[in-house]
Amino acid sequence: MQKNIKQLNWDDLRIFLEVVRTGTASAAAKRLSVDYTTVARRIRALEEAMGALLFDKSRSTGFTLTQDGQQLVSHAETMEGAMQAAGEAVSGTGSALAGHVRIGCTEAFGTYFVIPEMVSFQDRYPNISIDVLPVPHFVSLSRREADIAITLERPARGPYITSKLCDYQLGLYATPEYLANHSPIHSRADLNDHRFVNYVQDLAFSAQLLYLDEIAPNAVSTLRSTSVLAQHQAVLQSRALAILPCFLADDDPRLSPVLASEIQLTRQFWMSYSEDLRRLKRITTVASYLSERARASQERLLGAHATKCT
Repeated sequence: MQKNIKQLNWDDLRIFLEVVRTGTASAAAKRLSVDYTTVARRIRALEEAMGALLFDKSRSTGFTLTQDGQQLVSHAETMEGAMQAAGEAVSGTGSALAGHVRIGCTEAFGTYFVIPEMVSFQDRYPNISIDVLPVPHFVSLSRREADIAITLERPARGPYITSKLCDYQLGLYATPEYLANHSPIHSRADLNDHRFVNYVQDLAFSAQLLYLDEIAPNAVSTLRSTSVLAQHQAVLQSRALAILPCFLADDDPRLSPVLASEIQLTRQFWMSYSEDLRRLKRITTVASYLSERARASQERLLGAHATKCT
């Protein structure tokens, strides 16, 4: 695997990693803003330089790594990290910290917490550009869909730097109109007489989202959505109850908490990024800022009507 090792080209390795992460040459070309033929040509050049077949190529399965290709990935990622760190060090000499960071996060937390905090972050670091991906599904760090991922569960494995970002609480909410026009709710037993907005259970990207079964196992839910923001809009129509994050619902004067002292669900957010990015000052700066702001925002994240917990 060292036939023409001196002919190795960093651009070829960069394209190699993009194909690994996207699974196809066409997807890699789109992310790199080049055409398909450029990607295919670069991969062939890299294979010639390495003296090895790096991908099994198929129209049905795309580009699948061979054993030699798998061995190259970690070395290429190490080189990528070193190149990024060198570029950051050189470009940052005598100037403000700069670069680009992409953050993947859950939908409500990204919209109601991360985005506002990143606006403030850029007041302090105007030369760091930020992409925030608040999406109702898992974001892959291994495919570099994001540099930093904020998830409901700690990654079970992988070469990641991971820390607990914060606890947050959820509560049961309805509009005052709904509560005035439906049977009173004095205890959990009364919930059986009410309808709920809920997640589409078989499409929920985490078991941590299936909390309705925890508080009301016999609840009736005739309207479901994979989006918590859609659930928020649904409960505002005054036809049902919904479990929502306190950091979303407590800021909405159109909603009232229901059984606030009895129904308090605590979940966690975990923040992770790849080990090979830890040398990048812009990544660690964003991560540190988010941790700092989460600590400062504990009361809001745990809910105005909730019993505070650690």
